[in-house]
Amino acid sequence: MVELATTMFARETGFSGPELHRLYAEYTDDLGEYTGWGGGAESRWQTFQRGLRLLTRDQQVRFLLDLCEYDGYIKHGRPADEDIAKLRGLLLGQSAPGADAAAIRLAALPDWKAVQDSWRQALDKIHSDPEGAITATRTLLESTCKHICDERGVPYENGWDLSRLYKAAAAAMEIAPDQHSEQVIKQILSGVTTVVAGIGSLRNSLSDAHGRGKGAVRPAPRHAKLAVNSGFAVAGFLIDTHVEKPSPRNGQDPR
Repeated sequence: MVELATTMFARETGFSGPELHRLYAEYTDDLGEYTGWGGGAESRWQTFQRGLRLLTRDQQVRFLLDLCEYDGYIKHGRPADEDIAKLRGLLLGQSAPGADAAAIRLAALPDWKAVQDSWRQALDKIHSDPEGAITATRTLLESTCKHICDERGVPYENGWDLSRLYKAAAAAMEIAPDQHSEQVIKQILSGVTTVVAGIGSLRNSLSDAHGRGKGAVRPAPRHAKLAVNSGFAVAGFLIDTHVEKPSPRNGQDPR
């Protein structure tokens, strides 16, 4: 991933040395001032990788995602769109095993920025803010369900809870348990429904969404990992299904 990012942003395409120093300055002062005006400076790729090593893992993810979304002037040119989609997908899939492919599909979907933002927030906060990670996971699933309903013409109300939104999206794609007769499929889909309800309950009881009393239990990073990994698995399944089974209202036959 580091080599891909380096090739994109600090070799044939990407930022100049001064631009890299300016971008890193928003995250750390340790890179120092740019000293290459008179020659003899380190190469751009060396500056890029040295700057990455100065950041925490969460900062690295945020920094690289910011570069993927950068829409300002880039001296050596913007990387190819397919490389940006690949890197963004890899970054969004971190900390959620098996989510890489779904993340790449998410990155390629137009007008799904709200889902991408929640995806990133959930990853960023697992260790530093477990409560916030649980809240972001709930938001991720809500946004995913609403985007699917919007694109499939399924009505919903903004006040619906996560379980109800999930049921609406699942029914629209024919992945609700009662829409299948094979027992093993029904069992798996019922399990997904249970996971969604559990994430909603976990968010209500352990996240930062509500005020707390003195004796309230606070989630540990392992709780956040459980919620985020479970939520990403469900979100990835929903996104995969949405892409692989197009809505008939878009003029395509579902598969």
